[in-house]
Amino acid sequence: MVQPGMGILAADESSGTIKKRFDAIGVESTPDNRRDYRELLFRSTEAMKDYISGVILYDETIRQKAKDGTPLVTLIEQAGTVPGIKVDLGAKPLPFCPGETITEGLDGLRERLAEYRSLGARFAKWRAVIDIGEGIPSWTAVKANAHALGRYAALCQEQDVVPIVEPEVLMDGGHHIDRCATVTEFVLKTVFQELYDQRVVLEGMVLKPNMVIAGKKSPQQASVEDVAHKTLMVLKRCVPAAVPGIAFLSGGQSDAEAIAHLDAMNRIGGVPWRLTFSYGRALQAAPQKAWSGKADNVAVAQGAFTHRARMNGLASKGDWTKELEERAA
Repeated sequence: MVQPGMGILAADESSGTIKKRFDAIGVESTPDNRRDYRELLFRSTEAMKDYISGVILYDETIRQKAKDGTPLVTLIEQAGTVPGIKVDLGAKPLPFCPGETITEGLDGLRERLAEYRSLGARFAKWRAVIDIGEGIPSWTAVKANAHALGRYAALCQEQDVVPIVEPEVLMDGGHHIDRCATVTEFVLKTVFQELYDQRVVLEGMVLKPNMVIAGKKSPQQASVEDVAHKTLMVLKRCVPAAVPGIAFLSGGQSDAEAIAHLDAMNRIGGVPWRLTFSYGRALQAAPQKAWSGKADNVAVAQGAFTHRARMNGLASKGDWTKELEERAA
């Protein structure tokens, strides 16, 4: 899942999220259209074989079949890629903590994991959401979400499923990059304490964190170099060397920002983990726009997906350049 030059495709958008993305390209969000779109991604042979190590699926998708009757999971496996599944049930308001959430889905998770494994999933993902604002995050919210991540990860390993642990500190506010660094360090240290308390085997998990970055509304945006250095600084303080890989989320960054930051971190190097990507929109925005729901556009959309996957694969090795991006586009 974290082999050199490859990363994870996050194709686990909920029905509501993918509807918003389809609305933006003028495509009705029906089960068949969602199936057709994801099938074109999974049949992108070069991208899947050479640059995508795993695919995170949604409950609907792991049960769907391609137009020719082949299960979508089988298409992923045939490409030599590992199928995975999103298992959390979303973030809900946390009682007595205004503006903060707790991710739900622990009830019945053991049984759902067993079913998903029978459907082909070999890893899972759980996302915790931590916001930065006036007086938040609170210890209550960080502790509750970290505890849920620990319990989820332990249940995954019990069922022989690799857990992707995703504590996301959002970049929606007006905070400075140093505030993001402080909160991210707080969150990661709490998460790894909970993983230890729940007896999770660190060698059998993947961390999916945010990068340390200024809020979108901050008047002072950090340089690529600052993001890379501060992200690595926080990770070195918090993440044990036993963790085999870190697959970053893009978290609202543009395609250009997400790839430049990942590349810069890998150029710096000197870390015990593989640093790669687990992107959704940063891999899919271009192929979605190219496809626009038309069968005649499938080949063009697959080309766009392959290009984005290849560029991010290069960034995961520190080999990406703007010139290469422009020349290959």
